Amino acid sequence: MNLPKVVADLVIAQNNFDSVAYATCFSETAVVFDEGKTHNGRKEIEHWIADANERYEATMKAVSFEEKETESILKAETSGKFPGSPIVLNYHLEIADELIQSLKITG
Repeated sequence: MNLPKVVADLVIAQNNFDSVAYATCFSETAVVFDEGKTHNGRKEIEHWIADANERYEATMKAVSFEEKETESILKAETSGKFPGSPIVLNYHLEIADELIQSLKITG
């Protein structure tokens, strides 16, 4: 599967539990929507993913990637310490200038 570099970097950072590398995949003003909460900016995103890594120890395996006009959708099998693991999640991404501008994670 041919993923854009920033998406491949995101998956690698997640699987290494590297919250700093994960956050650098996002623009300074990026927004993440996950579990009913909004995280604004690279620093908040870094804190959010560090907390999620500690709680869930989730790893991702890309299943498919689809680019649309305004967003891309990465489907990934996500495994970790949470009920129902593993599950396939949809990562709705808006990418500009080779950085993620927004991410919404849905089941």
